[in-house]
Amino acid sequence: MNESEPRQAPPSGPAGPEDLGAWGKITELLGGLVPHEVRRVAGGEICESYRLTLGAATDQDGGPFRDVFAKTLASAPPDFFPAEAAGLELLRATGTVAIPRVLAADAELLVLEWVPSGPPTPDAAERLGRDLAALHNTRAPHYGTAGPLYLGPVPLVTPGSPPDPEGPGDAAAGTRMPSEPADWPAFHAEYRLLPLLRLAVDNDGIGAADRADVERLCERIDEVAGPPQPPTYIHGDLWVGNILWSEHPHLIDPAAQGGHPEADLAFLEMSGCPHFDRLIGAYEEVRPLPGRTRRAPLHQLHHVLIHAALFGGAYGPESGSVARAALAQG
Repeated sequence: MNESEPRQAPPSGPAGPEDLGAWGKITELLGGLVPHEVRRVAGGEICESYRLTLGAATDQDGGPFRDVFAKTLASAPPDFFPAEAAGLELLRATGTVAIPRVLAADAELLVLEWVPSGPPTPDAAERLGRDLAALHNTRAPHYGTAGPLYLGPVPLVTPGSPPDPEGPGDAAAGTRMPSEPADWPAFHAEYRLLPLLRLAVDNDGIGAADRADVERLCERIDEVAGPPQPPTYIHGDLWVGNILWSEHPHLIDPAAQGGHPEADLAFLEMSGCPHFDRLIGAYEEVRPLPGRTRRAPLHQLHHVLIHAALFGGAYGPESGSVARAALAQG
């Protein structure tokens, strides 16, 4: 969720000469290519984002590239960008959704191919809906992921998951986590909602009454979760700002994992996805979801809670309100 909060776009002009010198890391990671221009681009609440123009070059797949996207984060955990890169590769490996190619990743930065984007269109929304349905029809071996995983700056855990040098991509090989919950509601309550609620409480981001309602929802989650849902691959942080709109929309900034497909759809709808009616219509032509709208508050709560944990303010009361709305469907 690297773009959680709206903010004024940073300047988009060229960075100064001193900034070019700071990008020597790009030269090292991309085999000697030297940035000729660095521009700040509108990015997220968490990371700083840039468009870099390099000398003409050829990437590992044989195609030319000149501009790349890079992002950095001061004091990022050492596995922060490698985890994101692994999530992008995990989604790309499903062959269902368009994902920018990962060019390099290390503890300091992530470098992706530059994907031109434009305004959203109804046709693009329909294509994204069909792509998401195909992604959500792809079974995952377990809930969560075998390697490190972040939602914005907050680490997420998978039960029994040891440190995994292969990262989340190892899940695609069929690794099964020990101590895996038997069903999605138990996993979601214990390893997604309650840890974020504790963080919100610790950061004074939620009041006692709203906290109690979230806890009550976790206790009764089986009553509102709907039909059993085996783990399928999801983006995991699919708000509208994580879509690069084009004829074939690309997805960025995932918290890719095995989870519940309705989480992606609920967050898209809550974040005001353009042409959502066309998107969900195309999606349900491939993958019908009876009762989806009744369950939307349950799936939206995860993202409201992390906002409460990180930003406080109105997100605490909203967390309680969303929890109550979910309970009302039980």
